[in-house]
Amino acid sequence: MDADFADFVRRRGDHHLRTAVLLTGDWHAAEDLVQTSLGKLLAVWDRLDTTAGPDAYLRKIMVNTHRSWWRARWRREIPRAELPDTAGPGDLSEGRVVAEEVRAALRRLPARQRTALVLRFFADLSEAEVAGLMGCSVGSVKAHVHRGLKAMRKLVNRTEDEGSVLR
Repeated sequence: MDADFADFVRRRGDHHLRTAVLLTGDWHAAEDLVQTSLGKLLAVWDRLDTTAGPDAYLRKIMVNTHRSWWRARWRREIPRAELPDTAGPGDLSEGRVVAEEVRAALRRLPARQRTALVLRFFADLSEAEVAGLMGCSVGSVKAHVHRGLKAMRKLVNRTEDEGSVLR
């Protein structure tokens, strides 16, 4: 294995795993997504210009791989058991409770809305970059983000005195 590739995985693997968790809504699916994407990246590593940083290459591979997975799942909807990832809200600090509420709300969004929100706000990409990764227009990204934020506000149902998670 190329030493540069191994160094890249050590330095940036956790970041891409967190992005994958938000994209998939599931820790195990995220690990599979990152592993599969890293395998695809390794296959073309020697042909890449990695001087600018291979993060964009991996992000594109992850989005495309995830897109193909949810298209395939949509075609043959497989029932999955939903297991809680964490203890109940009484066992967590307020910050962790809010974070879990946001993750739970993200999991309930349609895949395109979730992808647009994660890439736009977690990965901090521009609308044009998100459009390029998702294979759609900037207008579609704006619509997905708008609808996703509207749904998130409803799903993360916090009262005014508790403070709003999504302003």
